[in-house]
Amino acid sequence: MSRTFFSGALDTAAHWWRVFRSDGITLGFTTHDRDLWFGGIRHRAAPGMVPSAIRLTAGFEDDPSDIAGALSHDAVREEDLASGRYDAARIETGVVDWQTGETMTLYAGSIAAVTREAGEFRGELVSDKARLAADTVPLTSPSCRARFCGPGCALNPQFYERRVRLVSADPDSRTVTIADAPSALYLHGELRWLGGPATGLTARIIGVDGNALILSEPVAQGTAPGMRVRLREGCDKTIATCSARFGNALNFQGEPFLPGNDMLAQYPVPR
Repeated sequence: MSRTFFSGALDTAAHWWRVFRSDGITLGFTTHDRDLWFGGIRHRAAPGMVPSAIRLTAGFEDDPSDIAGALSHDAVREEDLASGRYDAARIETGVVDWQTGETMTLYAGSIAAVTREAGEFRGELVSDKARLAADTVPLTSPSCRARFCGPGCALNPQFYERRVRLVSADPDSRTVTIADAPSALYLHGELRWLGGPATGLTARIIGVDGNALILSEPVAQGTAPGMRVRLREGCDKTIATCSARFGNALNFQGEPFLPGNDMLAQYPVPR
């Protein structure tokens, strides 16, 4: 990028930010007085939504920030905030020349927490630098550390997914019922909503009772029979299941036969 922002007394620059929500929706906003289209995303004019000052450091510590605004914008709905669609959402923010469309990204991170008060919301941001504080050396464990069908597991998720329609849904018990599917296979698995008020959101399957699946997240009000969901099978992350059910012991990311601390603490006992 050859553009140098704020090099003169007067500049045609506006602030922008993008929100990549957990349900696959991308939202763009700008402080300009009209919508701007760049980077393949429409950035809606939202002068009431303002980010805090951005502090960038050369060290490895996190550069915290936040963003606040009113719940009056059509794209930011209170029910979406309450349902968790903004939890852990990716954030990018920067400046754009609203005449030429040239942009510069100043900050990238994710939303750590969202709070609501008096018709406004505030999102606390965590920069990408926070990942530098993570321990990259895996700890030993008897169970598999890989996410099922994720990196390290190497299984193709298409072979373990199925799209079905709901027979019934009970918001009070967080339970949905399916038909003509071996529901026991989906224990510890995942349900993704393909229709209805929770479209795009996912929930873990924490229990199975016949054809009923008990979810980790509440079932949204308005969920009705006939709505489509995508089910992904689950894995209990044991070497027995990995070997016998999936034939994937070669990629097992654990140490099931490593002696534990109790073995190290043993000492001879006279008889």
